[in-house]
Amino acid sequence: MSSTAYALMGFVAWTLFLLVLMEAIRTYLVITGSVAANGFTPDNAGLSPFMGRLARAHANCIEGLPLFGGLLAIAIMTSRASVTDRMALWFLGARILQSIIHLISTSPMAVSLRFTAFAVQMVIAVYWCWRLLGT
Repeated sequence: MSSTAYALMGFVAWTLFLLVLMEAIRTYLVITGSVAANGFTPDNAGLSPFMGRLARAHANCIEGLPLFGGLLAIAIMTSRASVTDRMALWFLGARILQSIIHLISTSPMAVSLRFTAFAVQMVIAVYWCWRLLGT
């Protein structure tokens, strides 16, 4: 499997991991009677700050999957993974780092680091788009 395929699979798996983690915690809260089964909102409002950050980190992945995952998928489907292979795992690392920072803290330094990780993804995506369209 190419680095591009690993990165796409890794992105999907990371998004799924965040979802499973969130739902495992929600299930625990329901089983222990801390929250009613119908007491959740999409942003986990009213729960711990961590749960709010987890919902947002998961949503960030869902929001980015069509764009970033789409570029990876286009490269694979058009047999042009050579365009994305070199930076695919760097992209995945930046995505995972962004999520981890989001889960850990919302301090000004953490937000700056999180944005930096996102900016890396954007720069890589712009480069991929330019290369996939232009050559």
